[in-house]
Amino acid sequence: MILETSRLVLREFELDDWPAVLAYQSDPRYLRLYAWTERTGAGVRTFVEDFVASQAAELRLTYQLAITLRDGGQLVGNCGIRLAEPGVRTGDLGYELSPEHWGRGYATEAARAMVEFAFVGLRLHRVWAECVSENAASRRVLEKLGMRREGRLRQTRWYKGRWWDTLVYGLLEDEWRVGLRAISTQNNRLRSETST
Repeated sequence: MILETSRLVLREFELDDWPAVLAYQSDPRYLRLYAWTERTGAGVRTFVEDFVASQAAELRLTYQLAITLRDGGQLVGNCGIRLAEPGVRTGDLGYELSPEHWGRGYATEAARAMVEFAFVGLRLHRVWAECVSENAASRRVLEKLGMRREGRLRQTRWYKGRWWDTLVYGLLEDEWRVGLRAISTQNNRLRSETST
């Protein structure tokens, strides 16, 4: 499975992707908002092996793809939709990006492609996501996708010596389609204005 955007290619993980994942997951900026205090080669190999194994599942529930740059193919993160069980029409969105590539819109671009796959390819009714409340960049990504903040779960995760609040976001298929129509209308208006 491959999803392409203007600047990215989201592709299936391969076993030899683990060194690239280890490189960005070892970055202190990345680790700041995760339960891990460090990442090891063995741990990251297992992380990647689990994604590779999910590709061959008879009833696939995890669609976690490597985010690579269209220009050069460098792996810079991952993005995916996970289903809780077969036949469920809801899935949760998750993504991570190398800190070296933060602030360029790649996470939004990858997540937008994954949400489209969820609604069109998997025919889901609802996509939801959860992020640590302190992760302002992740909140912005979810809001750019048109997701609504549905709630704040107070002190739901314990790691690094403290409790963390998480925020839950959701997007329904009909809301996503309305958003697409609005973008299309805006683009048509801009084309019309520039051609006159």
